[in-house]
Amino acid sequence: MVRTFPLTPLERIAKKAGAKRVSVDSLKEIREAILEFADKVAMDAVSASRHARRVTVKKEDIKLVCRHR
Repeated sequence: MVRTFPLTPLERIAKKAGAKRVSVDSLKEIREAILEFADKVAMDAVSASRHARRVTVKKEDIKLVCRHR
């Protein structure tokens, strides 16, 4: 699957963490991991909003989901 999330911000994050150089393959792998995590958080947040009988996902739903990970 081709993802459109840019690699440059991820490279900045890796360098801020202390990496001197970061391969493109590692940045692509980080991107996939982050997007998979975000997909799971989004799905769980939708479930939380439905449980609360809402159709709108709120900040509190995201916080709740992330607190339980």
